[in-house]
Amino acid sequence: MDKYFVHESSYIDDDVIIGTGTKIWHFCHIQSGARIGKNTTIGQNVNISNNVEIGDGVKIQNNVSVYEGVTIEDGVFLGPSCVFTNDLTPRASFPKGKDNYMPTTIKRGATVGANATIVCGHTIGKYAMVAAGAVVTKDVPDYCLVQGVPARICGKVDEKGNVVSR
Repeated sequence: MDKYFVHESSYIDDDVIIGTGTKIWHFCHIQSGARIGKNTTIGQNVNISNNVEIGDGVKIQNNVSVYEGVTIEDGVFLGPSCVFTNDLTPRASFPKGKDNYMPTTIKRGATVGANATIVCGHTIGKYAMVAAGAVVTKDVPDYCLVQGVPARICGKVDEKGNVVSR
C-alpha cells in the first residue's frame, strides 16, 4: 500500500521516488528519475521534470514547472505560477540536452513568490524570500528579501518570513 496520495488525474512515470505523507493533486506529471521527499504538497497542474530532486516538507503551489537541473531543498515554498529555466539560450532547432543545463538550487526554507522567475544557474539562499513577480538573475544570499526586475536585495527576513530590516 502506498504511503502517499496521488490524484487519479495525475501521471507518475516509472523510476520515481515519492516520500511518505506526500500529496500530489490534480493534473500533475512527475517524470522519470524525480525524487520527492516526505510530507511534500504538490498543487494542481504541476510538472516535475526528469531527475529533479525535491526535499521534505516542500509546498509547490498550482501551475509550477520544475525543470531538470533544479534542486529544491527541505521546507521550500514555491508560489503559484513561479517559473524556472534551465537553459540561458534555448533554441527549438538546436537543443543542447541535459548535460548543458545550468543548475539551480533553492535552499532550505526559502520562498519563491507567485509569478516570480528564477533564471537558471543561480542559488536562492537558506530562508531567503523572492517577492511575487521578481526576476532573479543572480544568487540570492541567505535570509535576504529580493524584489523587482531584476531582483535586488531590499531587506532581510527571519526563518518565519518576518521582515526584520529594510
